[in-house]
Amino acid sequence: MTRIKYLFILLFSAIALTTHAQISGYITDAQTGDTLLYPSASYKGNHVAVSGDANGHYRIERHNGWYLTFSAVGYQSKRVMISEKTPSRLDVKLKPDTKQLGEVVVKEKRGKYSRKNNPAVELMRRVIAAKKKTDLKNHDYLQFDKYQKITLAMNDIGPDELVDSGFIGKRQWLLDQVETCPYNNKLILPISVDETVSQHIYRRDPKSEKDIIKGVNSTGINHFIQTGDILNTAMKDIFTDVDIYEDQVRLLQYPFTSPIGKDAIGFYRFYIEDTIYVDRDLCYHLQFIPNNQQDFGFRGELFIIADSTLHVKRCNLTIPKRSDVNFVENLQVQQEYTRLDNGEWALSIDDMIVELKVANFLSKALVVRTTRLSEYAFDPLPKQLFKGKAKERRDANAMMRDEDFWNQYRSVELTKSESSMDAFIHKIEQLKGFKYVLFGVKALAENFIETSTPGHPSKFDIGPVNTVVTSNFIDGYRFRLSGQTTANLSPHWFASGYVAYGLDSKKLYYKGDLTYSFNKKEYLPREFPKRTLSFTSTYDITSPSDKFVHTDKDNVFTSFKWATVDKMMFYNRQQLTFEREEEWGLKTTIALKVEENEAAGALFFTPLSAENNYMDIAEADLNKYLHNGKIRTTELRAELQIAPGRTYINTKQRRLPINLDAPVFTLSHAMGFKNFLGGDYTYNFSELSIYKRFWMNSWGKIDCYLKGGIQWNQVPYPLLIMPAANLSYIIEDETFNLINNMEFLNDRYASLDISWDLNGKIFNRIPLLKKLKWREYIGVKALWGDLTDKNNPYLSQNAGSDVLMYFPNGCNIMDNKKPYVELVAGVHNIFKIMHIEYVRRLNYNELPTAHKHGIRFMLRMTF
Repeated sequence: MTRIKYLFILLFSAIALTTHAQISGYITDAQTGDTLLYPSASYKGNHVAVSGDANGHYRIERHNGWYLTFSAVGYQSKRVMISEKTPSRLDVKLKPDTKQLGEVVVKEKRGKYSRKNNPAVELMRRVIAAKKKTDLKNHDYLQFDKYQKITLAMNDIGPDELVDSGFIGKRQWLLDQVETCPYNNKLILPISVDETVSQHIYRRDPKSEKDIIKGVNSTGINHFIQTGDILNTAMKDIFTDVDIYEDQVRLLQYPFTSPIGKDAIGFYRFYIEDTIYVDRDLCYHLQFIPNNQQDFGFRGELFIIADSTLHVKRCNLTIPKRSDVNFVENLQVQQEYTRLDNGEWALSIDDMIVELKVANFLSKALVVRTTRLSEYAFDPLPKQLFKGKAKERRDANAMMRDEDFWNQYRSVELTKSESSMDAFIHKIEQLKGFKYVLFGVKALAENFIETSTPGHPSKFDIGPVNTVVTSNFIDGYRFRLSGQTTANLSPHWFASGYVAYGLDSKKLYYKGDLTYSFNKKEYLPREFPKRTLSFTSTYDITSPSDKFVHTDKDNVFTSFKWATVDKMMFYNRQQLTFEREEEWGLKTTIALKVEENEAAGALFFTPLSAENNYMDIAEADLNKYLHNGKIRTTELRAELQIAPGRTYINTKQRRLPINLDAPVFTLSHAMGFKNFLGGDYTYNFSELSIYKRFWMNSWGKIDCYLKGGIQWNQVPYPLLIMPAANLSYIIEDETFNLINNMEFLNDRYASLDISWDLNGKIFNRIPLLKKLKWREYIGVKALWGDLTDKNNPYLSQNAGSDVLMYFPNGCNIMDNKKPYVELVAGVHNIFKIMHIEYVRRLNYNELPTAHKHGIRFMLRMTF
C-alpha cells in the first residue's frame, strides 16, 4: 500500500513538473476579443513551434531566456521574453495588421519586397516544380473514401436574443439549439446539415474519374422548400472542395490563384517565417499575401515538408479583409496532409468556415464545411466501375441509409444541435403564425403560391405570380392565371398551363401542357436528368422577339420596352416533345410542331402574288386584305446539346445552370413539311452554337457565344432568321440590346457575343473607386447576316412569288460586307446587387428604326 502511495506521489509530481514546463493560453484579437483561428507560437531560430487550434488555444514548451513569438494570419506578430516570472498561463492579444502591403511584417526586419535573390521565392519555385512528382494520380489507379458535412447556421447570436425578453430567450427549445461554434467561438443556431459519404475512384489509362455516392442525409430548413435541393446544390457548388495543388482554386464560384499554382510567384508575396516541427516533421513555415489585397486571392501560411518531396504538410488560408469578395466577413480554410504507408502524402483534412453578412438588417450566417478523406489505396479496380460517361453515380439506397451506416462512415460526430435538427424543425412548424410568414416568403422568393395544408404537401402550385398583370400593344392590359401540378400528386405525370384575357383585344388565351416523366421526380418534371414526353397546346399573342427572352414573355418587369412593339401575331400551336438528358451532359430533343400564325398590329402576311389580284379587291377591303393573313407550318425539329460537367438548380419557374464553367455545344435542325398536317411550306433550318467561359485568373472572366445558322429553302419572311433582339430595359444574355423588333431579316447569319467581367481589376487600383468595390464590364456584340437572292422580295426575279411575302415596315436587308456591331460598357456590383450597362450602336444608324444608345440594368447577387 505504501509503495502504491509513493508511485502516486511520483506520478503526480511528474505531471506537475510537466505542466509547469509548458506555457499555454489563448491568442485573441486585441480590438474585438475574438479568439484567432490557428495562431502560431514559435521560438524563432530554435526550430520549436506549434500551431494553435480553431479556438486560438496554444500549448508550447517553456524555455526560459528565449523569445517566444506569437503570430496569426492578418495580425501583427508579438514577441515575449520567457523568464522564470512568466506565468504558465499566458494569454496574448494581437493587433490587426492594417499597414500597407509593402509594410506587412513577417520578420522583424524587412525591406522592399523583391523576387530576385529571395529565398522564399526560390523555395516556392521548387515546391511548384515538385508538384508533378508527388501527384497521387501518377499511379495507374487511385481510390479513397470521403465524408463531408455542410452546416448552415445563424451566426453570432447576440446577448439580447438570449435574455428572457428576447425571441430566443422566451423559447427553451430555441435556447437548446444554440451552441458555441468551435471554429469562431461564437454562439450559433444551426438550421440545416447535409452529410455525404462517397468513394472517389480514378484510372489513369484510359483516363476516367468518378464519384460513387454511398449515402446522403439532409435535414433542416430545406424541408420547407419543395425544391429543397436548390439549397444543397448551391452550397456544394459555392463552398466546394479546395485543392491547392491545382493552379486555380474554384471557390465562391470564382477562381482563386493557388499559393502553389503556376502563377503564384507573380500573384503572391512569400516570406519565410522559420523552420519548425509539425507533428514530428520538420517544415518550412511561410506566409504569403496577394500583391493587391482587393484581388481574388488568399492570404495565409504554408508548412512545407523539409525533405526532397517539398510537399505541403499543412496550410491555413483566408481572404484579406480588404478583399473585393462580397458578403464574406471571414473565410478560413484549414488543410492537413498525412503520410501514407508507401511514404507519399495525401490530403486527410479539408475544413472551411465562411461567415456571411448580406445586409445589416438580416441575421449573419455561418457555413461550416467539414471534410475527411481516408482509406487511400492504389490497387487495380474492376472495369465495370468506370462504365458510362457520368462523373457521379449514386447508389440506389444512398438516400435511405440507416443509423448503423452513418455510425460507420461518419468521420466527424454531429454536434448536439445538428443531431436534434429534425425535432428543431418540427418545433418551428408549430410556431404561431409561422405558416403565414412562410407562405408570404415562399410566394415572394419562389414566385408561386402553394396549396399545401398541414401534413399535406402541395399538389398544385399557383403561379408565376409576376405574370398576373402585364400589357402589350394588342391586348392593352392583360390578366393571366397560371398553375402547375407537382410530384406530390404524381411523380410521373405533370400538368401545367394558364388562361389569360386581353382587355383591348377582348380575346381569351390559353396554354395547356401534359408531361410524362420516364424517371421518378421529387417535385417538378424538369429536374436533372430530364427524360420526358410532353404535349402542349397553346393559343396566344406574341411578338417575334419574345422567343429570345429567357424569362416568361408575360413577366411584368420585361413588359416595359424601349421601343414600340407593334408587330405581333396570334399563334395556335400544338407540339409533341421528347427530351432526354444523360448524366454526363448530352441532351437530345425531338419535337413535332403544328402551328398557325395570324398577323396582328403592324404585321401582315401578304404574298408577292397578291399584287396581281388587287384589281379584284374592292378598295374598302384592300387594307384589310393586306393586314390579314395566316400561315401554317408543320415542323420536325431535332437538337443535340453537350454541356459536360454542368450542374443545375431547380426553381418552380425554370431550371438554371449554376456552374457555367463547362463549354456548351448545340446543334439543331428543323424541317418543314408541306401538305402534311396542313403545313404550307417546305423548309430546312440548321443552327450551331458554342458557348465557352475563359477565366483570366485575377483579371476576371470572358464569356463567348458564337452562333451561326442557315435557312436553306425559299420561305416567307416569318420563317427567315431574325436577330435575337432584347426590347426590354432588363439585361438578357445572348441578345442584342439595340436591334429593333424584326429590324433585319436574313437567311444565313453568324453572331459573336463577347463580354469581359474584369472583376474590379482596374477599379481596385484607383484610390477613390476601390472603396466602392465596383467591378468594370465591357463587351462587344456583332452580327453578320445575308439574304440570298431566292429570299429577297425586292428582286424582279421573285415578282409574283406565291411563297415570298412583302416585308413589313421597319424590316431591312443587311449588307453582307458590313456586320452590325454594338458595344457595352458597364459597372457591376453597385450596392453589391445592381448592374448597370451603357450600350452603344456603332453602325446602321441611318435606319429610321435605329436607336444609337441606351441604358440597361439588372439585379444580380454575386460573390
